[in-house]
Amino acid sequence: MSPNGSSLRPVCLITGASAGIGAELARIFAAHGHHVVLTARHEATLNAVADSIAAAGAPRPHVVAADLTQADGIERLAQALVAAGLEPAYLVNNAGFGLVGDAAVIDRAEQLRMIDLNNRALTDLTLRFIGSVTRRRGGILNVASIAAFLPGPGMAVYHASKAYVLSLSEALHEELKDDGVRVCALCPGPSPATGFFRRAGLPAGYFPAALMRDAASIARAGYDGFMGGHRVVVPGKPNRIVTLLPRLLPRGLIRAAGDWRWRRKRRALM
Repeated sequence: MSPNGSSLRPVCLITGASAGIGAELARIFAAHGHHVVLTARHEATLNAVADSIAAAGAPRPHVVAADLTQADGIERLAQALVAAGLEPAYLVNNAGFGLVGDAAVIDRAEQLRMIDLNNRALTDLTLRFIGSVTRRRGGILNVASIAAFLPGPGMAVYHASKAYVLSLSEALHEELKDDGVRVCALCPGPSPATGFFRRAGLPAGYFPAALMRDAASIARAGYDGFMGGHRVVVPGKPNRIVTLLPRLLPRGLIRAAGDWRWRRKRRALM
């Protein structure tokens, strides 16, 4: 039994861990001595990430395949952890996706599924494991986006979903800091190698090259900032400048600029 009275082994649970930022965060946590649990929908890709982590010399992560958008997906994940004698000391909510297009045109069910994953699942996991995270004096790292800081014509629901993640993370950072719990929002810019572009329907060159960061550098910045007790981490100076725009410019001007950009991009996508 551990010193805090629990017989369960503390782990770092990472969602959306089969590729991209999630996989890179798993590698960094494992390299720093955390026992990692990987979850996403596809077991084969999770096992490939787990094998690569083990090949690098860290203990092989525990793998739990789960679809967090399904009503019973999170419950099955929680039951699998208990059955394996594990409980989260660290929770990394990375799973999420975006969609590009006018909200009135994109499939409604897909947009609601995006909210289910980006917001409902993240909130469920956070509230479900907040007790074990607090007992272990661990932390919660939520992967948001620079989209959280701006309204996003052409990706309206995605931007709104990430604004929720940022707001929740900042509030929990304050609520839990006296308990020794870290809560951080990682807000990267676009990373084309993560699969986000393909899932969202975005062509190459959709975002300015200056905002691009590879998944590994995003994960490193996120881990370092999280462990350093930061409230928000925005990798890359150009991306940090983007997050400051709402403080420097009238919100109406920001909306108009976003709408102008989307109208140009929409014509190019037709």
